[in-house]
Amino acid sequence: MLVRIAVAVVCVPLLLLAMLPSPPLVWTVVVALIAAVASFELLRAAGEEKISPWMTGIAVLSALCIPMGCWLGKGTAVVSVCTFVVMAVSFWCAIRAYDEGSTPIRFYHVMLTLFSGVLIPLGLSALVLLKKMDHGEFWVLFAVLMAFVTDAGAYFVGVFFGKHRGVTRVSPNKSLEGYVGGFAFGVLYAVMYGLAVQTFFHFQVNFLPLVLSGLAGALATELGDLSFSFVKREFGVKDYGHLLPGHGGMLDRFDSMIFCAPVVLFILQAIPVM
Repeated sequence: MLVRIAVAVVCVPLLLLAMLPSPPLVWTVVVALIAAVASFELLRAAGEEKISPWMTGIAVLSALCIPMGCWLGKGTAVVSVCTFVVMAVSFWCAIRAYDEGSTPIRFYHVMLTLFSGVLIPLGLSALVLLKKMDHGEFWVLFAVLMAFVTDAGAYFVGVFFGKHRGVTRVSPNKSLEGYVGGFAFGVLYAVMYGLAVQTFFHFQVNFLPLVLSGLAGALATELGDLSFSFVKREFGVKDYGHLLPGHGGMLDRFDSMIFCAPVVLFILQAIPVM
């Protein structure tokens, strides 16, 4: 527990420093590195011996490129090229392995490489686009804290009030009360965040997109957490990595963000906040 707290004390201020006062490029580089590490961790969890090093390399490279493409305003083109290249390299590796009679690369390995190299960085790239919005420092912080607050709310409500456990076999220790608590914390947080921005920075805030972000973002956060717990069950791993002592790997910390950030981005772009 002490190690977990110590790592959080060190890492959280660094993350906030990169997120808030820094130019968008600095934050983009941080997101790209997070996406690349998360992509690598997922492929490693699947079993490195089953996936060609070429597939791992191209997935990690794609995960670096997609956030940078979003920062440059070329997101659609970069995602299209990365998708094609990752798919082409993965199928080429699978065909070569089949021809050589070596350890077979299955179709699901190709899809896994596409998921790790394209969909993971694509979800996280919403954080880059949030930073580029007007007053983007407010909205990228809003999305990041949305995921963390929802996760924390679900955890603490589940620990202290959870009685109806086993809602899903993917996370049998999580309770119905915990899920409801996470959802409630997410919505309450969205309202409180809007009030704080309005009070301390004197902006006129439209609370409708914030409340909708709280509703949809909290649900997306909990679905993201369950989804990557399902992946862990599928591959029989407890954590995706050990990069952050006490917290697991990068993907363990940012899994729910892959689902939450795009939802928040869509709502805040669709409905003006200020």
